Amino acid sequence: MTACLQRFHASADPDDIVAGVERDGAVIVEGLLSSDVVDRVNEEVGPALDAADPDADLFNPVMKAFHGPYTKQVAGAPGLSRTFAVDVMCNPLLLAICDRVLLPSCARYQLNLGHLLQRGPGSDEQVLHRDEAVWSDMPRPGPELQLATVIAFVDFTKENGGTRVVPGSHRWPDRNLSPMEQILKGPPPPEQVAYAEMPAGSAVVYLGGTIHGGGANTTDVPRRGAHLSYCLGWLRTEENNYLSIPPSVAATLPRQAQELIGYAVHDSIPRGGGYLGMVHMQDPVELLERGELPT
Repeated sequence: MTACLQRFHASADPDDIVAGVERDGAVIVEGLLSSDVVDRVNEEVGPALDAADPDADLFNPVMKAFHGPYTKQVAGAPGLSRTFAVDVMCNPLLLAICDRVLLPSCARYQLNLGHLLQRGPGSDEQVLHRDEAVWSDMPRPGPELQLATVIAFVDFTKENGGTRVVPGSHRWPDRNLSPMEQILKGPPPPEQVAYAEMPAGSAVVYLGGTIHGGGANTTDVPRRGAHLSYCLGWLRTEENNYLSIPPSVAATLPRQAQELIGYAVHDSIPRGGGYLGMVHMQDPVELLERGELPT
């Protein structure tokens, strides 16, 4: 029997969704984004994706092999699309889930990566992996480092490359192995892999320790989605969001978006700790509001 993912509607109680995520490592949330938001994001990011070169050089050749030769990718989505920054990154349900999963281990969480991915026809299956491997030096077991989503901006099917997920893999003992040791163990058997088949505007929500990967696109239509993830506020993020979304762009966004991007101090003093991210002993989000943040 093929594995499957539990489904919720976006109107569900966040506690129930989090219970599903904690039990299975991933769930599908349908109706996360309205059709209007989906249309506006597609319109705003379309030119950047059209111009993206799947064969462009990346900082490490391994990344090109990881994404494959038919995948167009554009990072820094909150800086390209105001709708993405306001209506997707700051989605109340996603933040309610982050409050429950991440906030117990940090003073505030932050955007890790807002990444547009368009898997074109001919794309092969991506290597199954755990996103938390980017922080491979973090000892395990430990706190949850990340909450991630793959959001559908077209309908996702098994045939067009819908995300593959291995339910329950966040609880496997091999999560404590190094990323290389995990790879050498080999992939899980096919019957343990579920496919995130879902309509546009839906999302598969998963933990950093859940094994997953993009599917093969055997159709003649590109599969457009977004990887949107959040991480603990005291971690270095996968993308340098201060450069991808510089102060001149961040200043045009609402305060909540600025804070998520990382322009706010991570203040753990009330928790008995210290602080991270100040500028001239000030909270940079306050300097941004007053027009005093260096650009």
